[in-house]
Amino acid sequence: MKPLDPRLPAHTRAARVFLTGTVLFGLVTTGLVLAQAVLLARILAGAFHGQGVAPLASAFVLLLIVVAGRALAAYGAEAMALRAASAVKSQLRRALVEHVLRLGPGWMDASPEHDERAAEATASKPGELATLATRGLDALDAYFARYLPQLVLACLTPLAVLAVVGGADPLSAGVIAATLPLIPIFMILVGLHTRARTERQWTLLQRLGGHFLDVVEGLPTLKVFGRAKAQAEVIREVTGAHRRATMRTLRVAFLSALVLELLSTLAVALVAVEIGLRLLGGGVPYETALLVLLLAPEAYLPLRNVGAQFHASMEGVTAAGRVLDVLDIAAPEERTATGHAPEDAPLRLEGVTVRYPGRDRPALADVSLEVGAGERLVVIGPSGGGKSTLLAVILRFVQPTEGCTGFDDVPVAEWRKRLSWVPQDPYLFTGSVADNIRLGDPGADDRAVRRAAELAGADAFIRRSPGGYGTPIGERGLRLSSGERQRIALARAFLRDAPVLLLDEPTAHLDGENAREIRATVERLMAGRTVVLVTHDHTWTGVADRVAEIDNGRLVVHEGTREPLAVAS
Repeated sequence: MKPLDPRLPAHTRAARVFLTGTVLFGLVTTGLVLAQAVLLARILAGAFHGQGVAPLASAFVLLLIVVAGRALAAYGAEAMALRAASAVKSQLRRALVEHVLRLGPGWMDASPEHDERAAEATASKPGELATLATRGLDALDAYFARYLPQLVLACLTPLAVLAVVGGADPLSAGVIAATLPLIPIFMILVGLHTRARTERQWTLLQRLGGHFLDVVEGLPTLKVFGRAKAQAEVIREVTGAHRRATMRTLRVAFLSALVLELLSTLAVALVAVEIGLRLLGGGVPYETALLVLLLAPEAYLPLRNVGAQFHASMEGVTAAGRVLDVLDIAAPEERTATGHAPEDAPLRLEGVTVRYPGRDRPALADVSLEVGAGERLVVIGPSGGGKSTLLAVILRFVQPTEGCTGFDDVPVAEWRKRLSWVPQDPYLFTGSVADNIRLGDPGADDRAVRRAAELAGADAFIRRSPGGYGTPIGERGLRLSSGERQRIALARAFLRDAPVLLLDEPTAHLDGENAREIRATVERLMAGRTVVLVTHDHTWTGVADRVAEIDNGRLVVHEGTREPLAVAS
């Protein structure tokens, strides 16, 4: 593992400022360490030779100043590190959320590539991202406040100690120089072993977080079908696996700390023995011997601390690396050129093929299609035939593997302003009814929101609610029926008033009465708009200018029919 991911400073300004400050504090701390050893050796040697208090008073005062300076430097470095960690976490979280929004739902739903990590991780991407943005990035505190400062000291202090000891006693400096490399060598060996264990621990944590999120969201369904206890057992197994992986990682951390402590203790003892024997033989002055004995532990201490803090920081480093991996993925805006297309330009696909990783056959295969302004196209086909992928390409949630579209040169944000989308299962957020409708046009006033609700047939049930348009609806609209959720989604589309309307199974999962009412609302919404409606319900073909059939990713367009197609028996 690299001590510092080179991508981190590039993504966070706070990291660059912190690294500069850490080096400066490291230089100050190293200077104070050397000054403290020199002053303490002078005081002890003076006392040994019988000097009085007066000659040593100035050294005492300077020693107190140096000790206070070390304390202040340590406090300042840690305070700056914690502030930097907080800023870095905030910047990474914001960058992660903004970049995932740019990547879009197509990336969130894509199958993972077949690498070793993905093979083990069964967590959904939303669960993984939630774990990364919360628990994962919170672990960066130890990395910034403990590990990086010690890493800087480990680079500066041993060299400074060798320079000072070398000027006072070259033989002792040679012993220190010969034994110092042993600690980094063992740190590297232990680190290679620890990295694999930490990756395994983090993968299990992602799996646990993602699975727990899925279970909580699907708890009503699990209770109805009597599967809640079975899922609780699955969570218990995943939790147990994560606990065992964590304990194995901690065991390695404790053993490595023991090894590093043993090595540094033996090295200091070796220096103490050789300098002590020469002191007894009169081969080295007393003050020089004291200076060497005081500085020798300081040469090894930062290296020992780096080893100890390495394990504490690994979780944060791993999480930050995963976040940076996500940020390195090219977003659709970065793959498209800036351009402009007329508002009445046809919606066109030319030879579009979409392949998802890990799937043998394409979701769309050489699809060519042109929908003129104001035209209604109904696309019918079985589940899994490619209907949703077709809409995802138009929405630019998915980039075609092959072929092109007539809107490739239009910036993604500009293109989506022309679209209204009513999905099969509309997502409603925690908040009020008005807030959820206003997603169609965030700047709309209350009158426009009410008008959109009236057009969607939602005004009546909203007014019957205790809080009216201010009624909270719960996450995913759990307090509403399926028909009411669909009407909220249609109200969004009415409020958006975009020229192109995309509909995905608008009456799926609704009873007969609700389906008829929603159908009448949808037909009002279609008026004067370019419409692409995908469905497995053949009765929708009666409102179409053209009908297309899609199956196994292949699209066939039928010209000019408004009669419902016969349903194959």
